[in-house]
Amino acid sequence: MTDINLPSDHGSLLRAARGLEPADLVLKGGLVVNVFTGETEAADLAVKDGLIVGLGRYDGLTVRDVSGLYLAPGLIETHLHLESALVAPGELAGILVPRGTTALVADPHEIANVLGLRGIRFLLDASAGLPLDFFFMAPSCVPATHLETSGAELEAEDLRTLLAEPRILGLAEVMNFPGVINGLPRVWDKLALFARRPIDGHSPGLNGPDLNAYLLPGIATEHETTTLAEGREKLARGLRLFIREGSQARNLADLLPLVNDHNYRRLSFCTDDRHLDDLLGEGHLDHVLRKAVRHGLPAMKAVTMATLNAAEAFGLRRRGALAPGWRADVVVFESLESFQVREVYKDGRLAARRGALTVPAPRIEPPDWISPMNVAVLDRAALDLPAAGARVRVIEAADAQVVTGHSILETPARNGRLVADPDRDLARLLVVERHRGTARVGQGLVRGFGFNQGAMASSVAHDSHNIVAAGMSLDEIILAVDTVRRLRGGLAVVAGERVLASLALPLAGLMSPAPAAEVAAGLARLEAAAVEIGCRLKAPFMCLSFLALPVIPRLKLTDRGLVDVDKFEFVRLFVE
Repeated sequence: MTDINLPSDHGSLLRAARGLEPADLVLKGGLVVNVFTGETEAADLAVKDGLIVGLGRYDGLTVRDVSGLYLAPGLIETHLHLESALVAPGELAGILVPRGTTALVADPHEIANVLGLRGIRFLLDASAGLPLDFFFMAPSCVPATHLETSGAELEAEDLRTLLAEPRILGLAEVMNFPGVINGLPRVWDKLALFARRPIDGHSPGLNGPDLNAYLLPGIATEHETTTLAEGREKLARGLRLFIREGSQARNLADLLPLVNDHNYRRLSFCTDDRHLDDLLGEGHLDHVLRKAVRHGLPAMKAVTMATLNAAEAFGLRRRGALAPGWRADVVVFESLESFQVREVYKDGRLAARRGALTVPAPRIEPPDWISPMNVAVLDRAALDLPAAGARVRVIEAADAQVVTGHSILETPARNGRLVADPDRDLARLLVVERHRGTARVGQGLVRGFGFNQGAMASSVAHDSHNIVAAGMSLDEIILAVDTVRRLRGGLAVVAGERVLASLALPLAGLMSPAPAAEVAAGLARLEAAAVEIGCRLKAPFMCLSFLALPVIPRLKLTDRGLVDVDKFEFVRLFVE
């Protein structure tokens, strides 16, 4: 797998390692975190040609005094949908590197579900040459299921074109676990194509014989674990677990009791989907480390899980540790409790100091084809549903969870028509197809947002990214959807006939090319507007975006209708 190429003239490296000539850089007097021994070592760290050449006592052309500070390997993100940060890769690097992340493994299936291979290659190009190593997994599920309409379809032969890309490491989360365990040829063709590479899993709640069958083709990791019993079984069956702490799914506190002296080398961390405001306010993997240590995980185990374990999971050789011949990706921490980052070195060069990149990442110019928004005009009369049953299915939404509940309640109706009911916290929910102009709209009800007026809409709606909207009246929902359409993708909050706040996301309807600070300010306005219409969720747009994801239990809505995820089939809105 991905390795370091030593220069053909290695004599200078050897002389620097032996102390016979000065290194390019020496970090002097620090406490080196040794993930091999679980100890810290007082030593100088010497770097030449982007590699660590030695630890001990060294002189260098550049010497930085780091006395009393901790030197740790660069942090490695194991599973991230970078589109969820809502900014382009360069802006994301400007956030993550100053927080200690020097490499990440991304699953680009969000943009792939909108733009197919063109979207993946756009991210490859946009992330090249940055002071953060962006690796990718080839998306396995485009579309995620047959239960929704996406903007592209990628079969095994399409993915074959990605095999030669050096930054494509393997096959991304295989969400279609029924297809795996039932031997569906189109799923197994992809598994066979990546049989000699890492394959990520995605099997929430799967256990017993079905889990055994799911693991047969070589699926090696899992990040959807939410309970201790599930985690223990999956570890026992050979999976590496990525403990997730994202914006919506926060599983760290629940899963840390899994970690023990024997199995900790089989666990890592991931953030999966992390919103911009959380990245800027809380942090990235540095935040995960702080939280893990607060919950009792020894700091050395936490650092090892976020570095060496992560590198090994993907065959990223000579990354994730500070040792001779290893890549000189180094984070300078103030302590192993606060994990406050003082400096970050990428390939032996100072990349970030005091919370900012030393050289800002270049801005990108979006290509013309990047913003498909093929939305048919909504027919209000067609959306005005008759109350066709005394009881109705309701999606139960909750903060910090991607799993939704499934309730059956008395139908909220007025004059024989389905309506929202603020007294019972029941909002209308629509998913509007936006890729092919089909005019297809799925309809449902959701409880948990707390609206007393207004509506909100988003073109970020996992995984097919149609427009998802929730609100108190059809007129308000239609206005919110139309606002997103006119933005060529984005987020909107409306009340009555007014647009309270909006944010354009013209990169596939998922990301903005604007500076992160501008996007964050736009998000703050949106969240304030959501509070104004009564929303009580901490991350309302993140929660809204997952209501259309039919691979996470229990009840979801797509443009094709309501989906009972446990049964993996459509169900009627009204119950006889």
